[in-house]
Amino acid sequence: MGESRRNWAGNQDYGAARIHYPESVAEVRRIVADAAKVRPLGARHSFSAIAATPGDLLSLDRLDRVLDIDTERRTATVEAGIRYAALGSALDRAGLALPNLASLPHISVAGACATATHGSGDGNGSLATAVAALELVTADGDVLTLSRARDGDRFPGAVVGLGGLGVVTMLTLDLVPTFAMAQVVYEDLPLATLLADFEAIMSSAYSVSLFTDWRGDRINQVWVKRRVTDEGLPATPAEFFGACPATEERRPSGGPSAGKCTAQLGVPGPWYERLPHFRPDALPSIGAELQSEYFVPRAHAVAALRAVAALGDRLAPALVISEVRTIAADDLWLSPCHGRDSVGLHFTWRADWPAVAALLPLLEARLAPFDARPHWGKLFATTPDRLGDLYPRLPDFRALLHDHDPAGEFRNAFLDRHLFGAA
Repeated sequence: MGESRRNWAGNQDYGAARIHYPESVAEVRRIVADAAKVRPLGARHSFSAIAATPGDLLSLDRLDRVLDIDTERRTATVEAGIRYAALGSALDRAGLALPNLASLPHISVAGACATATHGSGDGNGSLATAVAALELVTADGDVLTLSRARDGDRFPGAVVGLGGLGVVTMLTLDLVPTFAMAQVVYEDLPLATLLADFEAIMSSAYSVSLFTDWRGDRINQVWVKRRVTDEGLPATPAEFFGACPATEERRPSGGPSAGKCTAQLGVPGPWYERLPHFRPDALPSIGAELQSEYFVPRAHAVAALRAVAALGDRLAPALVISEVRTIAADDLWLSPCHGRDSVGLHFTWRADWPAVAALLPLLEARLAPFDARPHWGKLFATTPDRLGDLYPRLPDFRALLHDHDPAGEFRNAFLDRHLFGAA
């Protein structure tokens, strides 16, 4: 990779003096021990300034190996920079799988877990919930290993660490037996039907994603992903709550080509080629977009959807597409799904920051009655005081940061502002 100091979307300049590409934990330790300020860098897919630093950026790109797959314990130990696209095929060959994947398989395991990035499904938590242990390099260059089995309450505080506790170099992930899936895209789901039958719709398959531009009274597409059982895959229903199956493969935002999307039309395939929306071997775009996402308690989903729908005319000119998914509750301190089953309201915006910046406070005000938590890696306007209200374990996380990094070597302006309220 070249020396670009910008993220994938091009909307963030990291401002780093240097970028390092270590190939071993020993190199990471040396870089961290010598640096005054350092931030870890994953796949550069965050849209917020979470990775920015005036000091050293430490890329995990070359720490991308599968170190061990334990078929008896159903775990995999991997280097932090491995992408889910590479990990999925390796696990499948060993007869194992992750229960969940994000829509984009090109992101790094460590970056996704550090920001509680998610897929969807009634019983599926964020990708971070698969982490059973992690290894990180602390500010003095030492190596620290934390595990769910050994470290009690400190462990769920560390998993979604936002890069503030150290540089994660290795993770152990819990797995399940491999499985096959098929997905069918349905079109033109009546909004009134969604609001009346939300629970039935979202719990009707292993994973259900709604895509809408919030124009009119219909949901543009419903992506329904079902597991193939020993009895096979049931025939595709002729309709889905009033929506009709697409006769050709679709892309979430519409448009003429679905060539970069995972196979549809009910064609079975391995889990890692169906759970994402986009194929492992194809980037979905060149990054000419911005993204935001908010998580509301599932109990308030219908009211939150009504609130967003009422803003449809305001949102539509700046919007490419919006996605709605469900995510199970977890115990990770800074996860947006901490303590509550959640619905993710995702917004892919056009690359027009002034327009998006004007809309975010309006959108957040409409979602405020539902205690909407923003995704740390995406764009939001939520104030530090409000974040303190939304994350009950935030004071404990501040203490954990101080314990691990008292001099603030891994902190940056993003963490200082959003976690500590600094200007």
